[in-house]
Amino acid sequence: MSAIPVIETDRLRLRAPSEADFAQMQEYLGQERMVFIGGPFDAVGVWRTLLGMLGHWSLRGFGFWNIEHKETGQLAGAVGFLHHFDWPEPELGWNVHHDFEGQGIAFEAASAAQAYGEECLNLSQVISFIDPQNTRSAELAKRLGATFERKHSLRGKACHIYRHPKHTPHQQKAFS
Repeated sequence: MSAIPVIETDRLRLRAPSEADFAQMQEYLGQERMVFIGGPFDAVGVWRTLLGMLGHWSLRGFGFWNIEHKETGQLAGAVGFLHHFDWPEPELGWNVHHDFEGQGIAFEAASAAQAYGEECLNLSQVISFIDPQNTRSAELAKRLGATFERKHSLRGKACHIYRHPKHTPHQQKAFS
């Protein structure tokens, strides 16, 4: 498996998930509010999520980063790209630990991931699958510049597909 890149923003470090993240992941992925991403997850579900995050990088060359808050060192959530075998195309997704909600963390992380995906991973104009009742996620997608494209059924569950725009050169930044 190739190394998972590290992306830094003013407040955040997007980095490879690790076993050391397990307890913090359990704490927030076990919350009822994770229903929109298939949760809440028990310990086995969190473990499978962690393994899946790492495995996605190995199989696809892209995946989810864990979001580390630089100032506190705490896990603030996860962000990145998924393209499961039964999905029509890659998705940009995110989740945020409840202690970090409402602070612009998801926007900052998703913007950095989206720019990196376009510039370094050839992932342009990706989609986001959003539960119709997840209004906060839909608002974030719109804030990122995405527009509602169509209704969809994902594994038998209704969702909305939002299409993210191609970044303009002034939005992109160089990555090492």
